[in-house]
Amino acid sequence: MALNLSLDDAVQFVPGVGPGRAKAFAKLGISTVEDLIEHFPSRYDLTPKSTPIEDIEEGKVATLVGELRRLRNRGSLTKQRVTANLIDGTGECHIQWFHSPYLLDKLHEGQVVRLTGKVVVQEDKAKLTNPTWQAVDEAQDALEVDEDLWNPVYPATNQLTSVQIEKIIVNIIDDMAERIIEFLPSELQKRRKLPSRRLAILRYHKPLKQADVEISRHRIAYDEFLLCQLAVQTGRARARRARGATPLPRSEAVDARIRKRLPFKLTPGQDKVIEEICYDLARDVSMSRLLQADVGAGKTAVAVYASLVAVANRNQVAILAPTEVLASQHLQKLTSYLSDSRVNIGYLAGSLTKRQRTVALQEIRSGEIDIVVGTHALIEHAVDFHNLGLVIIDEQHKFGVAQRAALSAKGRRPHTLVLTATPIPRSLAMTIFGDLDASVIEDAPPGRQPIVTTLVTEELETRAWKFVSELIHSGQQAYIVYPLVDESETLPLKAATVEVTRLANEHLAGANVGLLHGRMKPAEKSQVMDQFRSGKIHALVATTVIEVGVDVPNATMMVIQHAERYGLSQLHQLRGRIGRGDLKSYCLLFSDSTNPKSTERLNILCHSTDGFHIAEQDLLMRGPGELLGTRQHGIPTFKAADINRDIHLLQQARDDAAEILRADPELKNSQHRELNRELNRRYAASQALMRTG
Repeated sequence: MALNLSLDDAVQFVPGVGPGRAKAFAKLGISTVEDLIEHFPSRYDLTPKSTPIEDIEEGKVATLVGELRRLRNRGSLTKQRVTANLIDGTGECHIQWFHSPYLLDKLHEGQVVRLTGKVVVQEDKAKLTNPTWQAVDEAQDALEVDEDLWNPVYPATNQLTSVQIEKIIVNIIDDMAERIIEFLPSELQKRRKLPSRRLAILRYHKPLKQADVEISRHRIAYDEFLLCQLAVQTGRARARRARGATPLPRSEAVDARIRKRLPFKLTPGQDKVIEEICYDLARDVSMSRLLQADVGAGKTAVAVYASLVAVANRNQVAILAPTEVLASQHLQKLTSYLSDSRVNIGYLAGSLTKRQRTVALQEIRSGEIDIVVGTHALIEHAVDFHNLGLVIIDEQHKFGVAQRAALSAKGRRPHTLVLTATPIPRSLAMTIFGDLDASVIEDAPPGRQPIVTTLVTEELETRAWKFVSELIHSGQQAYIVYPLVDESETLPLKAATVEVTRLANEHLAGANVGLLHGRMKPAEKSQVMDQFRSGKIHALVATTVIEVGVDVPNATMMVIQHAERYGLSQLHQLRGRIGRGDLKSYCLLFSDSTNPKSTERLNILCHSTDGFHIAEQDLLMRGPGELLGTRQHGIPTFKAADINRDIHLLQQARDDAAEILRADPELKNSQHRELNRELNRRYAASQALMRTG
C-alpha cells in the first residue's frame, strides 16, 4: 500500500514516528520526510552469508540458516535464558539468549531462522550466544536470503536508537525514493558517471553489495559539494556585480603618512597583501577579502594600514574582536601608533559603564570616532555609525555568519576584511571561504625567534619545571595554560585556580605568579594583563583566553598542561604568543597520555612550525568544526561528503559549478530548473549571509 506522504511533510506523520519521536528526531536535525531519508548510515555491520554448521570455525562470526528445535526458557527470574538447538542437515548448533524471555513469543519450534553470531566450541559442540536473528518466510526458500547483508548503523540519540531509525526508514524508503526528483543535468550525470539520485539514496540505506555504499555516498557527496559551490560562486558573483560601495582610494601621500606611523618596516609579504587590499578598497564594489597569516606574521599591522586608508577618506572603521583581551590589545596598539595624530579611536565592550557606553554610542553616531574597536557589543541594535566604510573582523570563526552580516549592515555596503591566524587548509577554504578573495602573508616579520617545542612526559616534569623556574629567574616571563578554570568532579584534569597557588609555593617559588581566565571581570583581566606586560607578573597561569592576540615580547616560555586535550591548531595558536622578542623561546607540551595517537599528534607540533601543514593535519584528525571552533559559525554541514577524503570530488564540483554558471549565470535554462530549485531550497536563507564570510 502506497504511503500518502510527500517529501515536505513533517516527520511526525511517518508511520512509527508521531509527535513524541518527532522531538527526538529534531535533535538529529530531522524535521521533514526528506530530512529523514537523507539521514544516512554512519557505518554498516556485515551479516555474512550462511555457512553449513559442519563448516563453521571457532572464534569466527558465522551466519547459520536452519530449523529451531527444543526451544526452552531456562534459569531463574533474575537470570533467565532462552535456549534452542539449530539443525540444518549438516549438523547441530546450541543457541542461547540471555535476558530475552520475549523471544518465546516471537520464535517457535520448527521455525526456519537465520542467526548470526560468534562461534564458540565447548565439549566439541558449537554454540552461539545472543545471536541476531531473522525469520525466514515459510514460503521462501532459505537460499533466496542467503547473501551477505550490510546492516546500516545510523547516528542516533538516547531516545532514538539506530535500530528504531532503521525500521522507520526501511518502512518508507521504497515509496519515498519514487518521489525523489533528479536535479543534475543529464549530461553532467553521464560525464561524471554518477547513478541517479533516487537509486543512490535507496542503495545508501539498502545496499545489495559493499560497492553500493561507496557508489551511493559518492553521488550524494558530489551533490552536496556542487550545491555548496553554486551557492558560494553565485553569492560571490552577485556581490561583485553590486555597485554602491564607497571607493576608498590611497594616494602616495597617504601611503607615506601611514608608513611613518608604523614603528617598523613592513615585510614584502605585508606589502603584497596591502596592494591587494588597496586595489579592492578603491573600487565601488564592496571588498570581501580573507587575510590569512600564520601566528605572528603581522596581520594586525595590515589591518591598521587598511583602517588608516579608510579614515583618510573620512570613513569610519569598525574592528570586531572575539574577546575583550584581544579588543583591548587592538586598542592599545592603535593608540600607540596614533598617539599624536588627529585620528580618534573609540572602544565599545560589555565592560563599559552606562555613562561610558552612552558617550561612546553618541560619538560613533556623530562620526567623532574614526576607528571603533569592540567585541560583540558593536553588533547591538543601539550602535549606529555615521559613515561606516570598512569592517574588520578578527578571528572571524569566533563569530556567527549572522553576527558578521549584522555589523556590515550598519553601513552602506562597507568593505569587509576578515582576519584569521588559523591557517585554513585548501579544502576547507573552498567550502567555507570560497566567496572571499584570499590574501596570505607568506613571510614572518624580521626578528621573530624560532620556538623550540618539546613533549614533556610525566617522568620529565620535574626537570621541565626546573628549566621554567631558571628562565623566569633570569628575567624572562612565562605563560602556563590549563584546560580548566576550576577543578571538575568528572574530569581528572588540573585547573588554573588551584594550580596557581601550588606553582607559586613549589615549582616557581620566589616568582610572582598571576592568574587570568574567562570568568574574571573585564577590569580584572585588564589589570592582570597590564601587570604581565610591565613585568610585575613573572608567570601568568591562564586558560585559552590568551590564545589569540596577546603580545608580550619578554614572554619566552609557553607551558601547556594536558596538551593532548587541545587540537593542533589551537596549540599552534598558543605557541604563537611567544617568540616575539629577541630571545630564544620554548614551548613545553605537558602530557601524561599513554595513547600512541596523542603522542603522534603532539610530535607533529614538535617537528613543524608551518601553520598550514599543522592545520591540514588537524583537519585530517579532528574535522572542520573542531578546527575552527564550532560547527555553527558558517561551516556547511555535509551528510555524506568528507572534505578530507573527497578533496578531488570537491575540486570536480567546484569546476562543474563554474562551468554551469558561465553558461547560465542565473540558472534559468530548462536543464537547470530543478538544480536551481534545490539550490534555493538548501541555501536561500543563508546565501546572502555567506557573502559576509
